[in-house]
Amino acid sequence: MKLALEAAWEYQLLTFPNPAVGAVCISESGAILSVGAHKRAGGPHAEVYALRDAYTALSGDTAIAASDDSHQIHEYLRIHHNEIFSTVSMAVTLEPCSHTGKTPSCALLIRDLGIKKLFVSCKDPNPSAAGGADILEASGIECEFGVMENGGKKLLEPFVRWQTDPFVFFKWAQRLDGTIDNGAISSSSSRTHMHAIRDRCDLIVIGGNTVRTDRPTLDARLVEGKAPDVLIYSREREFDLSIPLFNVPDRHVFIASDFERISNYRLVMIEGGAGMFKASADVSDWYLSYIAPKIGGGSQTLGRIQEDFEVLSAKITDNIILWMKSKK
Repeated sequence: MKLALEAAWEYQLLTFPNPAVGAVCISESGAILSVGAHKRAGGPHAEVYALRDAYTALSGDTAIAASDDSHQIHEYLRIHHNEIFSTVSMAVTLEPCSHTGKTPSCALLIRDLGIKKLFVSCKDPNPSAAGGADILEASGIECEFGVMENGGKKLLEPFVRWQTDPFVFFKWAQRLDGTIDNGAISSSSSRTHMHAIRDRCDLIVIGGNTVRTDRPTLDARLVEGKAPDVLIYSREREFDLSIPLFNVPDRHVFIASDFERISNYRLVMIEGGAGMFKASADVSDWYLSYIAPKIGGGSQTLGRIQEDFEVLSAKITDNIILWMKSKK
C-alpha cells in the first residue's frame, strides 16, 4: 500500500476533478508485479494500469503494454487473461469504482479477471462510484479495508473538499537559503510539474506587487495547457495592461482586496511571497513548496513567518517537492 500511495502522490491534483489513486499488483510469493496510478481525468484508472502491466509481466504478451485506452485495456484483458490473475492480489488506495462513466468499471474488471484478494485503504466517498467492494465480495473476492487508512484519507483530502467547496493551496519556490526572488528558481522538471498543475486549476490568486514586479503570464505553456482565470489580490486597481497575464485569450482577470471570488471555483492555487502567505492563511488548505538545491541569487525570503507543517508527501528529484498542511 505504501507503494500505491507513493504512486498516487505523483499525480496529486493532476487528476482533477478525479481523485489521485494508486494500485499495486502482487504475486502469490509477494513479489511486486506492477505499480499503477491514475494520471488524468478520462484516462485509465490506477487499477487498469496496474493490471495491464501485471498481465504483460506474467504473460509476455506486449500487445497492450503501451496502451492508454481504458476501453481497449479492459476488453483485451477480459478476452486474453486466461486465469493468469487467479493467484494475484491487489493493493488499491481507493475502493475500485462500480460505475461506468468515461471509463468502464474497475470493480467489474477485477471481478472478471478473478483477482485473489484486494487490499483497500479507503472506501469511495463519492456515492455515484462507491459500491465496488460489494460487487467484489459478492463474487467471492476477499477484500480487506483500512490498510494504511490514514495515509489514504490524506491523499483524498482535495477530492473530498472540492465536492462541496474550493480546495485552495499556496505554492512557492525557494532556494536552500530561503530566497524566493530574482528569476527562475525551480528546475525545468519542477516548472513543468507546476504548469501541469496550473492546467488543472480553475483560478490562480497572486498579489498585486508580484504582478507589477514579475510581469507574469501565469499560463501552462510548458504542457500546452490552459491558462486559468486570475484573481489579483490588491487594494490598488491600476495595473499596466501590457503585463502578459492580462492578454491571454478567454481568461477572466479580477482585481479585489478580498478572497470572496475564490468561492466561485473548485481548484485554486495561490502564488506569492510573505505578504500573500500571511493574507491567505485562513483560506489555504495545503501548501506546496519546490526547494531548489541552490544558494545565492536572491534577497527576499518569507521573512519572519512562523508556521509548523505536517509533511503529506516529499519527493526528491533535482528539486525537493513538498506537499504540506498547517498543524494549526
